[in-house]
Amino acid sequence: MKVLVTGGAGFIGSHLAEELLSRKNSVAIIDNLSTGSIKNIEHLKNNRRFSCHVDTIMNVKLMKKLIGECDVIYHLAAAVGVKYIIDNPLESIKTNITGTEIILEYANKYGKKKSLLASTSEIYGKNMDGLRAFKETDDRVLGATTIPRWSYSCTKALDEFLGLAYWREKKLPVVIARFFNTCGPRQTGRYGMVLPRFVKQALANRPITVYGDGTQTRCFSYVKDIVDAVISLMGCKKAVGEIFNVGNPVPISINDLARKVKNSTGSKSRIIRVPYERAYEKGFEDMKHRQPDITKIKRFIEFKPTVDIDGIIKKTAEYFRG
Repeated sequence: MKVLVTGGAGFIGSHLAEELLSRKNSVAIIDNLSTGSIKNIEHLKNNRRFSCHVDTIMNVKLMKKLIGECDVIYHLAAAVGVKYIIDNPLESIKTNITGTEIILEYANKYGKKKSLLASTSEIYGKNMDGLRAFKETDDRVLGATTIPRWSYSCTKALDEFLGLAYWREKKLPVVIARFFNTCGPRQTGRYGMVLPRFVKQALANRPITVYGDGTQTRCFSYVKDIVDAVISLMGCKKAVGEIFNVGNPVPISINDLARKVKNSTGSKSRIIRVPYERAYEKGFEDMKHRQPDITKIKRFIEFKPTVDIDGIIKKTAEYFRG
């Protein structure tokens, strides 16, 4: 099978491309390297079934060619990371909306190519409904439009609306996956991703910087588990036209995460707290809790996270030590 992976030099995209190749597919990737890296796919370059295009998904001529040549599409290309979104709001909005429009238009035009759209747990916004895990049908609660971080949630929501509209009106087979804090080797902490930032700080014996009061909770998933899940979803006929939470449902506070990272790495780092305003910008808002309900995805595929937070920390530390 010929597969197109947009954002294929990114953290998740590179692992996905690697796994697809191991399953004897031909894989073409496109990435503008805004948050991805050639280093992530360096080991794939000698594979004759692999091709890499360093370009933007906004290049309509190239996208028409790549979509026309493939059988299925994994659309992961997007502006990602809280810090990147805040620093590059206009580019982020255009990439996330117009880029997805291009993918869906030509996937539909050139043979109704089955497409997986990568979405995000940011969709749920700052929903404060206690500690209850989010279901795919839950309401969304967002902050004011004057707070840039919520633009990411809105653009990904529009991507979902677009994908579902193409399915309902054009019968383009679309599957939507909402990722919850995917972690592991190759992930960078440059754009606000918390776990690799903690691990790098701990290994260097620098202060581990917890943003806010640290009582906020998150659920962390190992990248290989997520890659296996999205490939299985693409192989599931009943998954078309559906939205799925994809993540590990076990929560941990950011304070506890910092302590686990420090202990696991044997670090001498101090754990310090940094106000959100100093870490990001004045008026920054965060969500207190974010946990996926994975009941739905387990009804469609055999999905069960295999690596817990301790394993994720260990594997991430091994990567950075290397």
